[in-house]
Amino acid sequence: MITNSDGTDRNIARPIRRIGVLGAGTLGHGIAQVAAVAGYNVVLRDVNEEVVSRGRQSIERNLAKGVQLGKVTEGDRDQTLSRIRTTTRLEEIADCDLIIEAAPENLDLKQSLLRECESLTNSDCIFASNTSSLSITEIAKAAIRPANVVGMHFFNPVHLMRLVEIVVGEQTDQSTTETVRAVALQMKKEPIVVRDVPGFASSRLGVTLGLEAMRMVEQGVASARDIDTAMELGYNHPMGPLRLTDLVGLDVRLSIAEYLHQKLGSETFRPPEILRRMVREGKLGKKSGEGFYRWNDQEKAQKAYTT
Repeated sequence: MITNSDGTDRNIARPIRRIGVLGAGTLGHGIAQVAAVAGYNVVLRDVNEEVVSRGRQSIERNLAKGVQLGKVTEGDRDQTLSRIRTTTRLEEIADCDLIIEAAPENLDLKQSLLRECESLTNSDCIFASNTSSLSITEIAKAAIRPANVVGMHFFNPVHLMRLVEIVVGEQTDQSTTETVRAVALQMKKEPIVVRDVPGFASSRLGVTLGLEAMRMVEQGVASARDIDTAMELGYNHPMGPLRLTDLVGLDVRLSIAEYLHQKLGSETFRPPEILRRMVREGKLGKKSGEGFYRWNDQEKAQKAYTT
């Protein structure tokens, strides 16, 4: 908030009507869903038609389950789906007021998307990255309008997890921060605002816990399932760190750990050998069918990994 000349508050958030989501994977389609539920018109874009189709189907399944549980009416489901347009053409985000990028954790890729989006959208359009670890300031170095670049970090599963971490880069404008904060609140999320430091707040703490849990499995302290149960029942975590790693993807966790180890220089973030080995073996978690758990067709975690 800023004040008018008479001392009254004036909201500096800009109006958002249409949101573009880049990436229709696990986080991308979840962001598209909560945006549409909140009343925004959404363009969900991915380079692969099959991925876009799967993303749309996942949204439909989530809403169908909501109807089944009595949390979503059939009318709300239909209205939500009517607000989502899917595409493989980046040009279709041209009329969006806010772009939320949910692409893989690769700085060059995110900067490339930022440059393309700036060439297509108007000067007020905000570019929000869903990165969980990369520097918003570094991403914004590719921008013509770095004041419009901000972090908007959602958590998986997006339609259930309430937190949104808003990451403020060195040149992020206050109106940009206030705008995405207002959007998060409209989505019925709980936003927190953090400074652009490696790992922000959530990833730095979450990755620390996840890597230590992996070392415990590696050392034979306990099974993955028992370690997760300890955190779920002993600390009231809704999900254990190893099951969460399977949902995020072991390859993604490895990339984040390597980045934090490089940037912070702390041995806390050095990836354990068990993580490197499992990624080499293609055991990436739920998306590959096996990680610290084995996953069946009903997407339920089965037998936990043991050394």
